[in-house]
Amino acid sequence: MAKNDLNKKVNIRSLVLFAMFVAIIIILGSVPMLGMIPIGVINATTIHIPVIIGAIMLGPKFGAALGGVFGMVSFVKATMNPNASAFCFSPLIPVPGLGRGSFWALIVAFVPRILVGVVAYYVYALVKKLSKNDVAAMGAGAFMGSVTNTVLVMGLIGLVFGDAYSQVAGKTFGVILKSTVLVNGIPEALVATVISVAVCKALNAYLNRRNSDA
Repeated sequence: MAKNDLNKKVNIRSLVLFAMFVAIIIILGSVPMLGMIPIGVINATTIHIPVIIGAIMLGPKFGAALGGVFGMVSFVKATMNPNASAFCFSPLIPVPGLGRGSFWALIVAFVPRILVGVVAYYVYALVKKLSKNDVAAMGAGAFMGSVTNTVLVMGLIGLVFGDAYSQVAGKTFGVILKSTVLVNGIPEALVATVISVAVCKALNAYLNRRNSDA
């Protein structure tokens, strides 16, 4: 097969995989109790998993784009079906005590999610380079990608909306942060690691078979 034909085939395959991950993110965000599971004023999240998988399989640019789709889903869901913390993710929802929305909500909704894909890929690439172990690299990338989502979202909420968030939760932000990390963040990271490694291995095996048959 000519080099140009091979590159074209790889590009088409990447776009197909990207479109598939976009569809999965939208489905997870649209189906109740699937991608964002309400727990009090916060949501347990699984939508970051296809972002992580896409980043590892396709690279940081695609990972960042998938993170952007995740951010858009968060923004739309917060706007169309708001819960107590929706003001943190949509500037169209009034901040308690302020009487209007804040455009900082777009930063909270988009920036951490875009960085999920970027961090997941570069941690994966670094660990793979150092360890030569693809599975360990996938696991490290997935874990750190998930941690990035939790730490940056909660960190930005605390920085920008800490008082309002504490008001609606009825707890100090420090207590909320600890419970979120323990109850949501760590389990989410472990689940993301297991699923991401399994799916990436399966996809790699499938793509390798297709390449050998071509």
